Amino acid sequence: MVTPDGTRSPLPRSLGRALVLLAISALTLGAVQLALVLPTAGGAWWVHLLFILVFWVYVAAGLLAWWRRPSNRMGSLIVVGGLALFAGSLGNTGVPVLAAVGTVTATLVLAVAFHLLHAFPSGRLRSRASRVTVAAGYVVALVLQAPLYLFDPGAPVPLAVADRPDLLMLGVAVQRVGGIAVAAATTVLLARRLVRSDAAHRQVLGPVFGYGIAAVILIPASATLFEAVLGLPVVARAGLQALLLGGVPIAFALGVLRGGFARTGELEELGTWLGASGGARPALAAALRRALGDDSLDVVFWMPDTRTWADSDGVPVQLPPPGGERAGVEVEVGGRTVGAIVYDASLIADAELVRTAGRVIAIAMERERLTAELLASQDALRTSRARLVAAADRERRRIAQNLHDGLQVQLVLLALEAQQVANASTSTPVQDRATSLRKGIDDAAADLRRLVHDVMPSTLIEQGLSAATEDLVDRIPVPTRLHLGITDGALPQAIESTAYFVVAEGLANALKHSGAAAFTVRIERRGDRLLVEVHDDGVGGASFSPGRGLRGLADRVEVVNGRLEMQSAVGRGTRLSAELPCVL
Repeated sequence: MVTPDGTRSPLPRSLGRALVLLAISALTLGAVQLALVLPTAGGAWWVHLLFILVFWVYVAAGLLAWWRRPSNRMGSLIVVGGLALFAGSLGNTGVPVLAAVGTVTATLVLAVAFHLLHAFPSGRLRSRASRVTVAAGYVVALVLQAPLYLFDPGAPVPLAVADRPDLLMLGVAVQRVGGIAVAAATTVLLARRLVRSDAAHRQVLGPVFGYGIAAVILIPASATLFEAVLGLPVVARAGLQALLLGGVPIAFALGVLRGGFARTGELEELGTWLGASGGARPALAAALRRALGDDSLDVVFWMPDTRTWADSDGVPVQLPPPGGERAGVEVEVGGRTVGAIVYDASLIADAELVRTAGRVIAIAMERERLTAELLASQDALRTSRARLVAAADRERRRIAQNLHDGLQVQLVLLALEAQQVANASTSTPVQDRATSLRKGIDDAAADLRRLVHDVMPSTLIEQGLSAATEDLVDRIPVPTRLHLGITDGALPQAIESTAYFVVAEGLANALKHSGAAAFTVRIERRGDRLLVEVHDDGVGGASFSPGRGLRGLADRVEVVNGRLEMQSAVGRGTRLSAELPCVL
């Protein structure tokens, strides 16, 4: 499985380690049993070896299915069947405790085989009838097995309690009848499933069900059948039983891994996903990954306005080219393309399965496409507004710089010339007129400085946010406490400008409307966020009313992806706070 970063990760690392550990454990258990059995096996050594090989086949087939389909329980069930077979074969070891375990679990593998038949292909029991039948199978294999060792003096010492041939024969008969009943119920239920399935599914279900039923019926009957019909000795009959058992995991594993059908068993998870409430429902892509067994799977959406693909956040993406390790299948609703499923083509060989999954969740994908389209539109709008604000700030800075360096300097020079005229003249009227002209020029220069400051403070341009805020606070006629926790030059110009105007607008509104006796201004950086706060102890009652300066300030803060809040209870003052990103 290819992950989004290009690395290959077939399944979660913890599950991979667990499967490797299971494989090593199975090899070790088989080797230990062979070491215990072969020295005394004589001419039957090959039968013991064959049973261990079959055990290893079970584990290998189960681990393969588990690895390829982590969300499907069939793999783990096949491994359990192998362990049941191994436990039943421990009766051949000659070790009393192990022989007792083997005697108790001698027919457990047949119960697991019934379980596999009912659970195929998803690994889950589909109906109440199947659950009852499987439970009955385990009762027959474990509970009804008890008389066969409790009343048999030849059973391992810890198990036999009495020599009662009559109860032993009754137990054998009851277990045989129970096994036949379970097999008959299983055959009926599976036949009904075959009849209700379509032709494509029957191509997979038929062989698997047919072989499974034949195996679980022939294995217990083989002792009589092979001896009476074929005249085979005990060792040969045991070998044939092992071969019949060995085909069971192979049949189920092939069914799980074959084409699309095995995976469509997991598509029922998508129906559960669609039926879940919004709060309990995982993300669409996550539901698909779990259902299709591909952790690298992703969902993208078609944006008809821009004729591009976008991810769930509205970020433009491209579908993978055909013929590569990654593939994409488009999803349609009513003949309209709404999105696509991008998956690992080396893991999911059948594109029709992915297309089927897309049809299951098409309506949900259309809803999420609309959400992604809205996010993309919001991002485009926010980007456009940010560009406009940045352009306006640049223009304000340019105008302020030109006024400060051009017109203001010219006014200062004219004032100096007027003063020189006044000083050089001996005529009192001329002196008075020149002095009056100089004062008028000084007043005009002062008005110009105020205009420059309103457009964009030169202190903010030249020295940064801290110096500009200190200068602003110094000019406030109300006592103001200032707390600064920033380093000038470390913030983008747009953030510095926005923070400054938050302080300026907050103080201006407080001066006009609050009637406060004191103000507090706080600017500090916390991680990747800049916090700006203006607080007064006035009358409160402020609001973000349309047409007011605070409403425009809120828009400006939103443009830079910030947040502006205000607490202004009547009689308890006003607290204006902004949270701005430190990086755009």
